[in-house]
Amino acid sequence: MKINAGEIRVGMLLEYKNDLWQVLKTQHVKPGKGGAFAQVEMKSVGKNTKLNERFRSSETVEKASLEETDFNYLYEDENNYIFMKPTQLLAAFFCGAALLFNCENPKAGAFLGAGDNQGKAYSIGDDAMADMVVELAQAYSNQDTETLMQHYDSTFIGENGEATTRRWLESMDSISMVPYKIIPVQLDGSEDTQVLAWSKETRHYKNGAFEALDLMEFFNINEDGKVNAFRQWKAIDSANFGNASGGKFFGKTESDYTGRPLVFSNRNEVAIIEKMIADYNNMDMESMRSAFAETSIMNDYQGNRIEFTDASWPNVFKGLRSVAWKPYAIVPLKIRNTDAASGVIVTSIEKRVSSNGKVWEKELVEMFYFNLEGKITSMTQYARDL
Repeated sequence: MKINAGEIRVGMLLEYKNDLWQVLKTQHVKPGKGGAFAQVEMKSVGKNTKLNERFRSSETVEKASLEETDFNYLYEDENNYIFMKPTQLLAAFFCGAALLFNCENPKAGAFLGAGDNQGKAYSIGDDAMADMVVELAQAYSNQDTETLMQHYDSTFIGENGEATTRRWLESMDSISMVPYKIIPVQLDGSEDTQVLAWSKETRHYKNGAFEALDLMEFFNINEDGKVNAFRQWKAIDSANFGNASGGKFFGKTESDYTGRPLVFSNRNEVAIIEKMIADYNNMDMESMRSAFAETSIMNDYQGNRIEFTDASWPNVFKGLRSVAWKPYAIVPLKIRNTDAASGVIVTSIEKRVSSNGKVWEKELVEMFYFNLEGKITSMTQYARDL
């Protein structure tokens, strides 16, 4: 838009010499002789340079046509100030809020369980309830039973709840619950608030055990602000699967292996032992002997050393009417960083009925030793009467 130089005012933006200028100062002069003029100091918007220019009052200049809009200041960084139009800010807010609410109906979701609440919608609950769960987590991490109890309704604690909680917390050297996401929700028509909390929890027990848990928990908080129901789900962190190695091998005499940790062996030993037990219970000597080396040694619970060869196997079930061998556990182990030879611990109960009706029944712990070919070379047995 064209204006006369006499109309130039501070703050105006002018298009001049192919640039955009902001007017900083103006001085309108009408000398005794000659025509009136305007002395104008301007600053380039884009180049940050200044210019002093004299315009005759009758001279026309181009006033920049701009749309003026209010902006909200957001923040500044090293080089810039960041603003946002209010309409953009509102749009951003509603786009985010739409994930939780319908603008026409601030409720969403539904309770799908049976009962009177079926089909009722949820809305976001009171932030104070989320803050309460944070306080509860802090008391729990501090192993502060008294403060923890203040957050629980008496009906939830029960008669022995405080003592049980104290014993639980005192069983650990330390415990840490760190929530990383908390959402309070309220079911339509209910005075209670349900707080959903996700947290990382670590537990160091006094017996040396350790747990690292990723938890999702549900706290039902009544109208008095007390927890009256609680449920927990957990995703197990890798730490809970135990260490890659553990324990320590000593040996009957000191060797290069002394002091090394043990690891689980995975050469199919468990399946071999299971098949051998099944063959034993079926009194199938020929199939059973396939698990053993050509010569193998049994050290039984009475201290006898028995050598098994081709000649001795036919006598294994001699004088027996029936046998029943039931394992409790089968644990294959080997010394870490050694060859593949392994030992398998089997705990079990075994019952033998002789041809004359006499019953032999023991609880057993047995060690089976496997060679590099995966055959049993020896077995050592320990037993106790039932």
